[in-house]
Amino acid sequence: MTVPLLTLNNGVQLPALGYGVFQTPPEETRAAVAEALRVGYRHIDTAAAYGNERGVGEAIARSGLARADVFIETKIWINDFGYDETLHGFEKGAGKLGVEQIDLLILHQPLAPDFERTRGAYRALETLLADGKVRAIGVSNFMPHHLERLLDGAKIVPAVNQIELHPYFQQSDLERLHNQHGILTQAWSPIGGITFYRGGDKSTLDDPAVLEIAQAHGKTAAQVMLRWGLQRGRSVIPKSVTPSRMAENFDVFDFELTAEQMGAIDALDTGVRSGPDPDMIGLDNFSREIPEAEPWQG
Repeated sequence: MTVPLLTLNNGVQLPALGYGVFQTPPEETRAAVAEALRVGYRHIDTAAAYGNERGVGEAIARSGLARADVFIETKIWINDFGYDETLHGFEKGAGKLGVEQIDLLILHQPLAPDFERTRGAYRALETLLADGKVRAIGVSNFMPHHLERLLDGAKIVPAVNQIELHPYFQQSDLERLHNQHGILTQAWSPIGGITFYRGGDKSTLDDPAVLEIAQAHGKTAAQVMLRWGLQRGRSVIPKSVTPSRMAENFDVFDFELTAEQMGAIDALDTGVRSGPDPDMIGLDNFSREIPEAEPWQG
């Protein structure tokens, strides 16, 4: 099965359905990514802060697939923000991945308490793009006011903003801003991984409206939520280390939700964020030193 491609604002294409390795232990990452590639995923999303870039690179190198056939996305953590620091952050990430060029490199968070370092980091991404070391650049967890501040001085509009987006937290205003500027909306936690009401225990995986739609199509709730995101034109990044779930999440291209079903899922939005507030991310509370890359044997 071939995953549809989405075209970024600089013409680069990426598979609409990706495989994420957030919280996958480094020692398990190689096997998990190898299975994902076997299933058919060709877009792998990792990050410096995940501590598992090396496992991603090893799995891709051992897969037998051509480098050009796998789209690699990774992220610069806030400790490596600043122009020179981010240039070095690229070297660390590329070294661990065992590649010379990264397909999509994004800033993992806005560093709101020191936005000038965020600007410096993004300028470094622009340099890396100009030098051909990355094919596309973007951001993650940027809210409208972060994007507007960044765009005010940026030479290049981010290709992607990867954000928390699922039926209970849809960030419609932010997605409209993306559409105005030609920024692709990329969803992390698209199938309910952390989609719990604060103070409650309701999950989209158990939502009656989602389950009713799933039953109508002979699919699971997870498959319905991924299909919803894909039909909205988003890039979606599910994660699982369970082979059966990986295959399930990949099997979402043989059915289509009706307009009524799409609207029913749209109506589930609560406006309640489950992940951390991006304005609260700072070096005082989320500092994580990113280690250097060790020699890589492939």
